[in-house]
Amino acid sequence: MSKQLVLIVEDDPEIAAILTAYLEKEGFRTRHAENGVVALALHAEERPQLVVLDIRMPEKDGWQVLAELRSRGSTPVIMLTANDDDIDKLSALRFGADDYVVKPFNPAEVVARVQAVLRRVQPAVVTEDLIYSESIDISLTHHRVMVRPSNLNIAPRLTMTEFRLLEHLARAPDRVFSREHLLEACLPEGETLPRTVDSHISKLRRKLEEAGVEGLLQNVRGFGYRLGRR
Repeated sequence: MSKQLVLIVEDDPEIAAILTAYLEKEGFRTRHAENGVVALALHAEERPQLVVLDIRMPEKDGWQVLAELRSRGSTPVIMLTANDDDIDKLSALRFGADDYVVKPFNPAEVVARVQAVLRRVQPAVVTEDLIYSESIDISLTHHRVMVRPSNLNIAPRLTMTEFRLLEHLARAPDRVFSREHLLEACLPEGETLPRTVDSHISKLRRKLEEAGVEGLLQNVRGFGYRLGRR
């Protein structure tokens, strides 16, 4: 974790300097963006492992930046909000943030949350054609899903959409993906309703459970779905 890069997006130079000092003390590399436009440019150029993102900023606000980041991929994001109410908190999670911190905050808490989020979103072990966790091995080249400990290949039972959903979720175990994200990333162009994801997930969960894999595919009420590490 010591070499990981954190992009701090904060228009208050004093807050940015404090976060920079605390994160670098813990061994992180940091870059600072003073507004949303600079943040998106730095994200594209530097490919940080995590973004600490203030909501209220000039040029582009945090919501606009978060939306753009989610259209690019799944870089972990921790939102900084000045509102200690449920609206910003729930909105942050629903729009794809991994965590949030309310201002004023203890910078040591922000560092702890950065470390926790990075631990949580560590990808499954990925080789050129294999993704594997404790319960399943997914071979992309051979279109195979081996379930442990039975070594049963359930790929022939899965539709292409179910296979794509399982692969996508397995690349970031424990990360919560919204229906909208999964719809865009995994479903055919003709399927445009987020609730369609529920049907595919339900069928995929049933097939996993029938193969003896219980509790791996999880519904996070109000937010989306994740694949556990079991």
